Amino acid sequence: MLAASSVEIRKVNKHFGPFHALKDVDLVIEPGKVNCLIGPSGSGKSTLLRCINFLEEYDSGEIRIDGQLIGYEAPGKKMSGRRLREMRRSIGMVFQQFNLWPHMTARENVAEGLIRVRGMSKSEAHERAAEALTKVGLADRMTNHPARLSGGQQQRVAIARAIAMEPRLMLFDEPTSALDPELVGEVLNVMKTLAGEGMTMVVVTHEMGFAAHVADKVAFMEKGELVSVDIPDRILHHPEDARIQSFLRTYHERNNF
Repeated sequence: MLAASSVEIRKVNKHFGPFHALKDVDLVIEPGKVNCLIGPSGSGKSTLLRCINFLEEYDSGEIRIDGQLIGYEAPGKKMSGRRLREMRRSIGMVFQQFNLWPHMTARENVAEGLIRVRGMSKSEAHERAAEALTKVGLADRMTNHPARLSGGQQQRVAIARAIAMEPRLMLFDEPTSALDPELVGEVLNVMKTLAGEGMTMVVVTHEMGFAAHVADKVAFMEKGELVSVDIPDRILHHPEDARIQSFLRTYHERNNF
C-alpha cells in the first residue's frame, strides 16, 4: 500500500446560493489516521467530504492534500481538469449508493477504472480486481452481477473498486446508510481492516460504535460549523458542548447506544 496522505482544511466556506453550508471549517487529518465526521442531518458533513476531493467547489479557504492545494493552483485560480484528475487518482471515495454497472460482474466493475483511468491491460486489471475483491471477502463472488449480490456485498465491491486504485486517502460518505441493519456489520468490518493497515480515512457516519472503537479523532458538525474535534471518548462519552450532548441524547434514545 502507498504511503498515507495528510489533509489540511483551513477556513473553508461553501455556499449554495444564500445557504451557508460550511462556515470557516478548520480540520487537520494526520497520515494514517481515521477521522469520523458526525452530527445532525444537514450539518455539512457530506459537503465537506465532497470538497476534499473537489466534487464540490469551496468558495474560500484552502484544502491541501500532502501540502498540495486541491481544486486550485493558487487561491482563486482553478486547477486544470487534467491536474485535478491526477490528484484524484490518489483519493478513493465510497458513496451511500453503490453505483455499480448492472451489466458487469463484480470483477469487471472493479477492473473498469483500472483500465480506463490507469491504462492497465485487461488481464492486469482483472488480476488486481481479484486481489481487491479477495481483500474485502468476495473471492467467491467475482463473477456475480450486482443483481446477484446483497446490498452489503455490493458496497464491498464499491470499496474494492476504490482500494484497487491504491489510494493514499479514502473518503466514506455514510457507506452503510443504504443497507439493511443485518448487513451493516460486514461493511464496517472491511473498513476496520483498512483502518488497521494505516490508511488515512475520513468517514461521514451515523454509526457511533464504529466512531467510538475505530476513529482516532471524531469531529462534530452542526449548521455548517465544526463544533469540536477530539478523541472519541471525550466527544462521544464526555462531551462538554451542549449541542453535542443534545445530539447524543437523541441518538441514545433511538439506538440504545
